[in-house]
Amino acid sequence: MTPELRALLELTNPWLGDPVAAQRAARRRIPENLLPRAAAPGLAAALEDRRHAHLVIGPRQAGKSTLVWSLLSARPQPLLFLNCEETLIRQWCSSPALFVGDLVEWLPEDGVVFLEEAQWLDEAGLFLKGLVDAQTGRRIVVTGSSSYHLLARTRESLAGRATRHALWPLSLREIVPASDSSPAAFRRARREAMERQLLVGGYPEVWTSQRAESVLQELLTAFVLRDASDRFRIERPDAFRLLLRLIAGQVGDVASFSEWSHILGIAVSTVSDYVALLEETHLVRRVRPFIGGKRAELTQAPRFYFLDNGLRNLLVGGLTPIDERADLGKLMENWVASELHKRYSEPGEVRSWRTTGGAEMDFVLEPRQGVLVGIEVKARTGGSLKITRSMHSFIEAYQPRRMLLVHRGEPERQGVAGTEVLAVPAELLPEALDDLSELGSE
Repeated sequence: MTPELRALLELTNPWLGDPVAAQRAARRRIPENLLPRAAAPGLAAALEDRRHAHLVIGPRQAGKSTLVWSLLSARPQPLLFLNCEETLIRQWCSSPALFVGDLVEWLPEDGVVFLEEAQWLDEAGLFLKGLVDAQTGRRIVVTGSSSYHLLARTRESLAGRATRHALWPLSLREIVPASDSSPAAFRRARREAMERQLLVGGYPEVWTSQRAESVLQELLTAFVLRDASDRFRIERPDAFRLLLRLIAGQVGDVASFSEWSHILGIAVSTVSDYVALLEETHLVRRVRPFIGGKRAELTQAPRFYFLDNGLRNLLVGGLTPIDERADLGKLMENWVASELHKRYSEPGEVRSWRTTGGAEMDFVLEPRQGVLVGIEVKARTGGSLKITRSMHSFIEAYQPRRMLLVHRGEPERQGVAGTEVLAVPAELLPEALDDLSELGSE
């Protein structure tokens, strides 16, 4: 170990040798307005396991480190914190064997190794594999804002060696959880939060800030200039930024890589690479078509949504109030896509449907094997439930158990050819999704 590395470790871990001081340091890193996160109980339970690494994956500034610090603050314990953006730390982590040999000096066996932003490591998966296989007795927790190393390239090497915990921008339920207040007060609080989410999204710092647009701009700049240009070496940052704006303006539309290629002046393969990077860094999500075997279905072109409404809105002009926007329909659809992603985050769990005749369903879920649910999103706020032509087409084709019409109105229920059709107020979407898990279990 070099003197420079030793000095860095002492500087960034002033609590070494004092578990109580480590606990105090963790508490100082927790914001006063900390909101409970749904991932916290699962990660807390996982951290008792010393045989695996525990990965916390999600976009930049989603609160991953804050979540880990909040759990570390619960009790005194030896701690070694490593910021993997530091060159000296990356060099140290290039050899699991050398790292494990040094670890004995720096951390007692009952301690925690906390690796922050591990996607900066050249071979994160191989390093963590070696660290886990050494069975040092130390608990290992890792955060990463990109799946580039921590998932895509390491899934095989970490098979059976790691638990994975996704942390996204705040969901509606995390902002306003269920409470003992009256139903009317609960819905009012949820509605206010939902309408603010439509504009500013759910990044924790944005949500709690009085300058939401400035914080969003800082976040977007950090991603485009620092991550894309510096870390991922994007050759055409101008085209990359324009691609972000194109996707933001076309959320929910059928995507055409060849059209984007023509507009951007880059090859289709480059467009594909840029889109993959946006997915890997959790800015956008691809929703593929539902393929049910009907001849008239469009089965190739996907749709794209932003994981966060705030970033999407910033790219198309700013945070103009809801009642002044011409794109409220896209805001609603993107918000529903974001809420679905936070619950169904595996590729292919959320799909869309469209036929050559123009019938389409915004989202299709299969919450249980063989049980289909269609979801349509409308920005309207009043009127009775109207079964659209597209909803009729989907019902005729697949006889789904349930259809959801997510809107800004009141709840309503109809039966159509054996399908239960529910008009769901957007603020009650989390509870409506809860109910889907019971379909087909009777």
